Amino acid sequence: MAVSDLSNTAQDYLKLIWSSQEWPGQHATVKSLAAQLGVAVSTVSDSLKRLDEQGLITHAPYRSIELTERGRRYAISMVRRHRLIETFLVRELGYGWDEVHDEAEVLEHAVSDNMIERIDEKLGHPTRDPHGDPIPSADGDPHLPDAVRLSDLPDGAAGVVVRISDDDPDILRYLDELGLGLDHPVTVVRNRDFAGTVSVRVGEPASTVERELGMPAARAIWVTAGA
Repeated sequence: MAVSDLSNTAQDYLKLIWSSQEWPGQHATVKSLAAQLGVAVSTVSDSLKRLDEQGLITHAPYRSIELTERGRRYAISMVRRHRLIETFLVRELGYGWDEVHDEAEVLEHAVSDNMIERIDEKLGHPTRDPHGDPIPSADGDPHLPDAVRLSDLPDGAAGVVVRISDDDPDILRYLDELGLGLDHPVTVVRNRDFAGTVSVRVGEPASTVERELGMPAARAIWVTAGA
C-alpha cells in the first residue's frame, strides 16, 4: 500500500503522531492530538482505534501512542511531503514562513510521489524546512540536530538557532519583527522563569541586540545543544 492509498485523515494522524514525538521532551496524547486537529477527544479516540486495527499504531487507553514500523514509514513519507512543499513555497513562490503550513496541509494530500521527488531535486535536496524542521530523506533519515529549547538554557548559555516551531504563526511573525530567525547566534542574558521571560542577545558579540521574549516564544525556539 502506498501512502496515497490511505485516507487523508489517516495521513494527517500518522504525520502528527510522528511530528509530536520528533523532538526531545515531546509526545503525542489523545488530548494533544485533539487540540492540534481541532476535534473532540472522542473523535481522536475513534480514529486511533481504526489506525490500530489497520496495524499502523499501537495504543491502549491511557497509554502512549506508538507507531508501528509500517505506520512510521507512512508517517515519515507524509512529513517529507509536508516539509518539502513548505520549502518550495518559500523559496520558489515567495511565501512567508508564517503562511506555508496551512497551504502545505492541503497540497500534501494532492501531489504524487513523483512530484515530491522533482521538488526535492529542484530545491537541491534540502535537509530542513523554513522553520528548521528536518526534512527526512527518501530512506527515512530525519537528520535531527542536537538542540534544546531556548527556554531551558541558563544565564550565559549561547548557541545558534536551528529550529523555530511553526505551531503558532503569530510567534513567527513576532520573531520576524525582532529580527530573530534560523542560524542567528543567541546568548541568554537572563532566564527569568519565575516571571515568564527570557532576555537574549541576538547576533555576534560585537553587534548584539538584546531582546526580551515571553516563555511561549522562548519555548518555540531551539538552539544548538551544549553551546
